[in-house]
Amino acid sequence: MEPLIILVTVTLALAAARALGLTRLPPWPFAVRTGLAAMFTATGIAHFAGLREELIAMVPPALPAPALLVTATGVLELAGAVGLLWHRTARRAAIGLTALLVVMFPANVYAATTGLSRAFGDQLLPRTIMQLVFLAATVAVVLTRDTATCPPPPPDRSRPAGCPSPSGRCAGGSTTTSRRSRSCPATTSSAGGSPR
Repeated sequence: MEPLIILVTVTLALAAARALGLTRLPPWPFAVRTGLAAMFTATGIAHFAGLREELIAMVPPALPAPALLVTATGVLELAGAVGLLWHRTARRAAIGLTALLVVMFPANVYAATTGLSRAFGDQLLPRTIMQLVFLAATVAVVLTRDTATCPPPPPDRSRPAGCPSPSGRCAGGSTTTSRRSRSCPATTSSAGGSPR
């Protein structure tokens, strides 16, 4: 249950802070990515400290080297958490974590059906629902374009000379492959004149 609490708390806190104007955080995909990163950091650490023995016991007996599998999945969870925090790797990290959630779910089923844990959150139905929430979050990151890395072009009236227009045409008539030419100065907001 703790991973769900971490995911929801961090995601909602960042989304609420942005909605209240308390910070200049990127849009909601960033909040979900950060919530997932916090969750996978906590669960990844648990593979090495705290719950290691319980996690080893959860590995179905048909699989070899349970301790090695727990170590490997812990490393993958921590690597995925780091990958979610950098916009250039977030989508790939979310794809990997989605696959990891699917591959590891049989261990949760095994633990629930053999009674390894009597906690409510570890029973089959609640655990399945939580797993679906985790999958929905990782899939949302995969499917959502990260708008934090692609700011909209500034309005034409504030565009410095030579910078590309929304159509990608520079002042000289040539086209660019990016929204903003590398030679353009930083775009300023109309309110305070500070760089975006």
